[in-house]
Amino acid sequence: MSSGERESRTELEYTPSADFQVPDGPRDVGLCFVGDGFVAGYGDPKALGWVNRVVGRTDTTSSDPGSSLTSYNLGVRGATSADVMNRWRTECPARWQGRSERRLVIGVGAEDVAQEITTARSRLNLANVLDEASSTGISTFVVGPTPTLDAEVNQRIQVLADALADVCSRRGVPFVDCFAPLLSHDQWQSDLAAGDTVHPGQAGYGLMAWLVLNGGWTRWLQLED
Repeated sequence: MSSGERESRTELEYTPSADFQVPDGPRDVGLCFVGDGFVAGYGDPKALGWVNRVVGRTDTTSSDPGSSLTSYNLGVRGATSADVMNRWRTECPARWQGRSERRLVIGVGAEDVAQEITTARSRLNLANVLDEASSTGISTFVVGPTPTLDAEVNQRIQVLADALADVCSRRGVPFVDCFAPLLSHDQWQSDLAAGDTVHPGQAGYGLMAWLVLNGGWTRWLQLED
């Protein structure tokens, strides 16, 4: 049986987030962001990226004054889905220690294409992270890859983005598509052209943050009434 076939069988039998529970009483959320240079905010002169912009707009006390949220940006420039699969197990537990609610945000994709990792392998890497996290009571949220200014590279990124979205859909995990909304966005393209043609600057990261905040973020954090 191939790795792709094994993954499909797992997905069909999988129960999304079976063990995740929001505890009673004041919430103490440990929020880890793991991924590539986009998660790290590379290229943003304000050093905020999309992660800090999203966290800055997230208020857990609005629904529960006794709640708190502690965020950790563990993005590494050049990280692939394989790197994330290997790193999150060692880097996140120390940040979650003492927190009553563990949440994991994953941002991968662009480096998989750049380093020519197959789509099947990328799917399996993400599936492994989501399955292990869910089975150990960790809630997950995935942010997909963004377009570049290279049309040929974009074709490969689109295939990967669709594949990652499918992995998340099969598991009931929120997935934010950053590819389609930004592909022909003038401000995004201008931001890339002013930089390295791959990573955005301040305006582009602001666009990514908007997509995340409007892509089910507060619903995932269970901040909506």
